Amino acid sequence: MKEKLIDLFEYTFTFNLEMIKIISENKSQVDDRTINLINHTLNAQQIWNSRILNEKAFDVWQINLFENLVEINHRNYIKSIEILNNHDLEKKIEYQNSRGEKFENTIFEMLFHVINHSTYHRGQINSYLKQSGITPIVTDYIFYKR
Repeated sequence: MKEKLIDLFEYTFTFNLEMIKIISENKSQVDDRTINLINHTLNAQQIWNSRILNEKAFDVWQINLFENLVEINHRNYIKSIEILNNHDLEKKIEYQNSRGEKFENTIFEMLFHVINHSTYHRGQINSYLKQSGITPIVTDYIFYKR
């Protein structure tokens, strides 16, 4: 299972990077929704990693300097892989969401959520890119594996 999750995090890392690249290349055409969503996508992964590692987390909707997004994406990837390699995926973690509500999930559930959440928002970003007249990029997992 760990190997499959590592593969999915490599996929997530790769296509988050591609999204940052296409946004950067078309920055004058993209709207605030697009910038907000790429930040939110990266912030969420950082937040979930931080919950698992009991570290300081970003705010869900914080806007990072655009030139820092590549590094944030890379750090997120490294942390997620470290978690996969060094933690029991069945361990339950107690945490609070951004509204202060308490929950408990396994590390596996939290990490799988990160992958699913990122995929969802990359689809939204592609939709926004298309609305801005920018050709969206193909981010399907099967294309990544070909």
